[in-house]
Amino acid sequence: MREITYAQALNEALREEMKRDPMVVCLGEDIGVIGGNFGVTKGLQVEFGRERVQDTPISEDAIVGLSIGASLVGVHPVAEIMFSTFLGCCMDEILNQMSAIRYMSGGQCTLPLVVRTANSLGRSGAAQHSGRPEAWIMHTPGIKVAVPAMPYDAKGLLKTAIRDQNPVLFFEHAIAYYGVKGPVPDEEYTIPFGVADIKRPGKDITIVAYQMMVKKGLEAAEILSKEGIEAEIVDPRTLVPLDMGTILNSVKKTHRVIVTSEECATCGVCAEIAFRIGNEAFDYLDMPVERVTAADVPVPFSPVLEKYIMPKTEDIVDKVRLMMGK
Repeated sequence: MREITYAQALNEALREEMKRDPMVVCLGEDIGVIGGNFGVTKGLQVEFGRERVQDTPISEDAIVGLSIGASLVGVHPVAEIMFSTFLGCCMDEILNQMSAIRYMSGGQCTLPLVVRTANSLGRSGAAQHSGRPEAWIMHTPGIKVAVPAMPYDAKGLLKTAIRDQNPVLFFEHAIAYYGVKGPVPDEEYTIPFGVADIKRPGKDITIVAYQMMVKKGLEAAEILSKEGIEAEIVDPRTLVPLDMGTILNSVKKTHRVIVTSEECATCGVCAEIAFRIGNEAFDYLDMPVERVTAADVPVPFSPVLEKYIMPKTEDIVDKVRLMMGK
């Protein structure tokens, strides 16, 4: 295996799927000539032409609306919304159209559509560029949701998403694009949705984490290991469908669990997973499920204040120590 960046893994997935299927097209702001704001689509317009890699106006509702229409006539669009906060601009298309058309048509219509977007907490992007709205989409029946943390997961899940006949919201992370590298095989592979991955085995406590919190969870596990505490890191990889089986099996082994993400605490993904654990594995828990999340405030521009409201490695470590009686 070679070590590549998260952005390179996504670029490879797009290139391979566009070679495999001539109906796969990409569209979004600045994705063609400059290769995307984060370089994920770099080189694709040169290789596949402007008809298959199209720069669009700055209009998120137009991007998603066009993609929905194209998918209904057999095209496989991969649309890019530059920052996930901007999903609010095209929420009518997502909430009322993309999620519902297959159901409302009784399965007569399919929507092989992927909307890629980037969470970006930690870049001093301020409130309008630092969204983590995956809970919005998880709350909307009819849309699959992917949240890959590592390059291997990003490539395999994106290839699976593109081949799906249902709409997929594919959340990437702006910090991960060039801040996370990992092994990715040369040969063809896909990763099925709804299959979690144990990033690190452990016996004392379960940490359920996704996206950048996987990296922080692994860092926390290294610190805790030196104190004799072995934490198991479970990465769901997709939120819809959600692999509760792997999560519950881990909890039944460790009897303690923390769920962590970069989102706000109230009404979030962590809250849903924590409820399901409490509901389905109550008899195995030695104490209530705990969460480590961002604060319930708009994201400040100030790097110091942003770091203050973000969940950190040390927050996980402190919470684990408390739960382990240390």
